[in-house]
Amino acid sequence: MASRDSRGCALLILMLAGVATAQAAILPRFHVASGDPGPWPRILSSLGFVPGQGGIYVVNDPSSDAATWRPRVEAGAIVILQGESAFGASLGIVPVAGRPIPVRSLTDRHSPRLSIAWERTLALPHFQLPAGAAVYTWDRATQIPLVAGLRVGSGAVLWLVVHPGDRGYERFPYLAQALADLGVTPPLRSRHLWAFFDWSYRSRVDIPYFARRWRQAGIGALHVAAWHFWEPDPARDKYLKELIDACHRQAITVHAWIEFPHVSERFWTDHPKWRERTALLLDAHLDWRKLMNLQNPESAAAVAAGLRQMLSRFDWDGVNLAELYFESLEGHANAARFTPMNDDVRREFRQTNGFDPHDLFDPVSARNHQKDAKALRTFLEFRAGLAKRMQEHWIGEIEAIRRTYTDLGLTLTHVDDRFDATMRDRIGADAARLLPLLDRHDFTFLVEDPATVWHLGPDRYGEIAARYQPITPRPAKLAVDINIVERYQDVYPTKQQTGLELFQLVHQAARAFPRVALYFENSIAPLDLPWLGSAAATPDRLEQSGDRLVVDSKKAIGVPWSGAAIVNGKLWPFTDGETVWLSAGAHVIQPSPRAPALNIVDFSATLRSLEALPDGLEMEYQSDGTAWVLLDRQPRLIQLDGAEAAIPARAVDGRWQLRLPRGHHLLTIRVASEGPSTSSPKIVSVTGTSL
Repeated sequence: MASRDSRGCALLILMLAGVATAQAAILPRFHVASGDPGPWPRILSSLGFVPGQGGIYVVNDPSSDAATWRPRVEAGAIVILQGESAFGASLGIVPVAGRPIPVRSLTDRHSPRLSIAWERTLALPHFQLPAGAAVYTWDRATQIPLVAGLRVGSGAVLWLVVHPGDRGYERFPYLAQALADLGVTPPLRSRHLWAFFDWSYRSRVDIPYFARRWRQAGIGALHVAAWHFWEPDPARDKYLKELIDACHRQAITVHAWIEFPHVSERFWTDHPKWRERTALLLDAHLDWRKLMNLQNPESAAAVAAGLRQMLSRFDWDGVNLAELYFESLEGHANAARFTPMNDDVRREFRQTNGFDPHDLFDPVSARNHQKDAKALRTFLEFRAGLAKRMQEHWIGEIEAIRRTYTDLGLTLTHVDDRFDATMRDRIGADAARLLPLLDRHDFTFLVEDPATVWHLGPDRYGEIAARYQPITPRPAKLAVDINIVERYQDVYPTKQQTGLELFQLVHQAARAFPRVALYFENSIAPLDLPWLGSAAATPDRLEQSGDRLVVDSKKAIGVPWSGAAIVNGKLWPFTDGETVWLSAGAHVIQPSPRAPALNIVDFSATLRSLEALPDGLEMEYQSDGTAWVLLDRQPRLIQLDGAEAAIPARAVDGRWQLRLPRGHHLLTIRVASEGPSTSSPKIVSVTGTSL
């Protein structure tokens, strides 16, 4: 007969998984059972698991015996073993006699073409594995197994030949995917993530499929490269309209990503006299960006008119003014990439300071200021001030457009210059000058990770956040951008962030900042997508007591759940059938014998409060731009801030879509009464015994 603890464990599995199978019912908790915990709390927390006796056990003790652990595994637990152990030997995981084998280059079955390399070679034993074991990672040269999995009863064992490394990701990037192969599913969900999108990488794809995939991965907003759509083009315009509509059907907001001083390819071609110049007085075509002189009044007026026209052609939810400063990352040390050196800037600086800034880079100038540190400092200070003026000007242009398109959100993407203070002189970025604008303008300040720190670990996000908190009037408006790209530094185990490194980056960034953006959706490996939302979830508490689940989180969070739910003693009308979505704060979830009259299936904004009504629901929300809500029934009456509102309900994919205004609002939605509804939680039997 099962104990009370085992019955409670089985019940929680039902509550969290919704579907209980012999392999997939894993509690969202982990416990390092013996020895030094090492990086395991960091690894498993970044996947959404919380500490506590539960479904995943890390067993570091080589003397761990089968009598202790085999019954737990057979009952459904996952045990992680490292190297040689008594329990492993009882399963048939034993070292083969012979000299250790030098290992540095790996192959992983989850991404067999990816180059995985360790910073240092390790001499490792060759292990024999039992029949039925699945090898996930092996040495590229000798094919000896390095990571393997074995199903045992209702649970499984994940075996590593060696410790995963002090940081947790430097040796075996795809441990999350290996756990998934053994039946572990992401335990929590989040929909806070933003992602950048470039049409040139996705010009021929199934747009609705990708929109669904983005939403399932926890992406709530897409920032679309708008320079591809600056000028009207029938084919491209049709594509973008379909993309925006597909995203809105998934409650994903879509923002116009602007990269001034780059405007568009055609604008560059059509206006050679307005091109930016480098310190060599050549046109500033740097990398992919073709920079325009926005200090020229005629150029700025033409760009402003083009911006308004482009924003009016599409159903945007917001605008992202990104990287609005100067080139380059090498600063004044590389005259071929240094900007701005257009005639307007040189004239303004000369009138104020008495010399041409181009003299600083002209080796034959009669007055060469190349070695004059004071003169150079004067121009760099002028340049940083000019960047701030330019940023404030274009914020003003967006504010003017907002007077017509009132629900447009605004984001300013700005490279970090507080953690890496060299950015101020290199490109003119100066957050301390810019952040006070939050007192007068409504925008999100998105801190971009500079390339100079891409090789540093996930802990940097806490340090970066600490630099910005004291100088930010509205800390809730801070966000951070993670660049998921190949890095120029020597990095291990992969050139581009993937697997455990990516999940730790996302998790630590989500803990440090209110919002996390990813550059860009195309660079995220498909095998990483299922874990992104769980990595972005940051609960402070997750506990089970009887049939109750206690969740405490500073951000909105999703908990796997099947059937209707009661939250904090009241019927909760926000579930998509697989997940109960909670607002920030402390919540107690219990099964409900009846379903609400109206249910939110998805929502793009921040939920402040929510209450089920006998014939509908009432919610308080906050949104920096247009908000999209999806309902399971057609509304009969909609009230906004206490007054009836003419908000049309659109039928999309079997749901009802509402477009809601920007700001802080109270929304009441009522439906036609159909009498009481009952919907008991789906109870599926659990095979096996207690965990």
